[in-house]
Amino acid sequence: MQTAADAGDAATLLAAVPAGRRVALVDPRFVGHVHALRLGLTDPRFAAATVPGALTAQPEARGALLRALRRTTAAVGAGAPVVAPDTDPAPEDRTVPGRIAVALEAEGTAVKRPELGSLTATVPTDAGARATAESARDEVDDEAVRLRSAVKAHDGFFTTFAISPYSRYIARWCARRGFTPNQVTTASLITALVAAGAAATGTRGGYIAAGILLLVSFVLDCTDGQLARYSLQYSTMGAWLDATFDRAKEYAYYAGLAIGAVRGGDDVWVLALGAMVLQACRHVVDFSFNEANHDAVANTSPTAALSDKLDSVGWTVWARRMIVLPIGERWAMIAVLTALTTPRIVFYALLVGCALAACYTTAGRLLRSLTRRASRTDRAAQALADLADSGPLAQGVAAVAPGLRGAFTAPAVALLGTLVMIGGALLLPYGSWLTVAAAAVYVVLSGLAVARPLKGALDWLVPPFFRAGEYVTILVLAARSDAPHAVPAAFGLVSAVAYHHYDTVYRIRGGTGAPPQWLVRTIGGHEGRTALVAVLAAVLTHAAGFTTALTALAVAVALVVLVESIRFWVSSSAPAVHDEGELA
Repeated sequence: MQTAADAGDAATLLAAVPAGRRVALVDPRFVGHVHALRLGLTDPRFAAATVPGALTAQPEARGALLRALRRTTAAVGAGAPVVAPDTDPAPEDRTVPGRIAVALEAEGTAVKRPELGSLTATVPTDAGARATAESARDEVDDEAVRLRSAVKAHDGFFTTFAISPYSRYIARWCARRGFTPNQVTTASLITALVAAGAAATGTRGGYIAAGILLLVSFVLDCTDGQLARYSLQYSTMGAWLDATFDRAKEYAYYAGLAIGAVRGGDDVWVLALGAMVLQACRHVVDFSFNEANHDAVANTSPTAALSDKLDSVGWTVWARRMIVLPIGERWAMIAVLTALTTPRIVFYALLVGCALAACYTTAGRLLRSLTRRASRTDRAAQALADLADSGPLAQGVAAVAPGLRGAFTAPAVALLGTLVMIGGALLLPYGSWLTVAAAAVYVVLSGLAVARPLKGALDWLVPPFFRAGEYVTILVLAARSDAPHAVPAAFGLVSAVAYHHYDTVYRIRGGTGAPPQWLVRTIGGHEGRTALVAVLAAVLTHAAGFTTALTALAVAVALVVLVESIRFWVSSSAPAVHDEGELA
């Protein structure tokens, strides 16, 4: 830390700092909480940020900062004190840091102004104002504020009342001992994998241990995010780990339960895969709807107005959050039922609970879409096209086919293709080449559905229909096959493909766009993989080779998407974020 005598001296000192470092300007008369400065000056997610009396800039904003500081120096004079005349419009902009923040924004550099709430951050101009500011600072315990703000603002009932009251203190304990959120996330994954291994023993003792360990894993899962918010340790690697490990833990646990059930003489692999498919389809409904309306320019839906009204009544908020069976409630249910019942009952409860939640959320989104008047942007259309995951076959059809007009044409065509594909897999004789013909129809209809930009009121349904078409087809064909272990192999294939789809979602959320087109082409797109599985089922009828083929396809997809995903998330182009989105 260095002290500048005036604005000109501050510019000289900043210019001497190595280019790769973050810099900060703080008015020497600043009065406030340490956590206010921490929020304004240490959050790695923003190129520039400010609180009253302080400003920070990351390396990418250093050039703009120096230009703004030199302009301020020219305006107030090189030897002027670090405060501007009282004629400036806002008190927080009268200091040099405040003036520079305004200048940065005028130049086009975004400057984050974090919400301080009850925290104090000010630059008093006389003794009376200073005494008032110090009194206000001393009345608020910034550590208590820091602990409260470590908890996600909108979380589920179980997480809010059964986990967060103590997990925030675990997060503080970890911060004081130098643990990082990534380390806690990894510990949560390892704990969940051990829980899956315990469930795979198929013994009552193993099931009880699995339930307890799953809850411990969830506590750690909450702690990693709270630690990130408490210590402002957001990172690119953390974004990738947090975005993918929840799914990896849950699906690994499903597999562990299925293995344990088989050891006990009850084959529930179809139920396990069904639960995973339903959960993934639920998520893509949420993701697709949110992306379609991410930057909608208007929202006049009476359904949304009713939702806002219900949110003003305390008990309805928690009831609605519990109905959607978020991760906290879901994992608590899984843990308790694992310890007390059987894997079959666990999966029945999951299928019923997730189905009811899917009906509730999808119905609400349909009503909002049908009753709102909003213009959807090119960005939203591109996001939906990326979520559709169309491969070279569907893209080829879309390139030569005229775009079908009509407000609901795209989702109707996508739904028709999905019904043809699933119906063929389910109703036609297993191994029939008519199923391959159904897959060809699915390919054509998939291409027609995305031939025009997805800007219709219900076009956000296109990606969920495609997910259901692919995942359910794999499930049905594997379940109907006589090949041994075909369903566990299908479980692995759907897991690999689902990882790719979740990875796509979180890249779009981070503002860096979907995975590269070469990746989508390499793994075939949803229609290519679906058609390939249909061909394999026809060629390898009643043969163990079907299991081998599904396993090889799962390994190939997993290797390609994991290598590219890891490359992306550890690269400098990935965003430094932490998931604050839906109650997954």
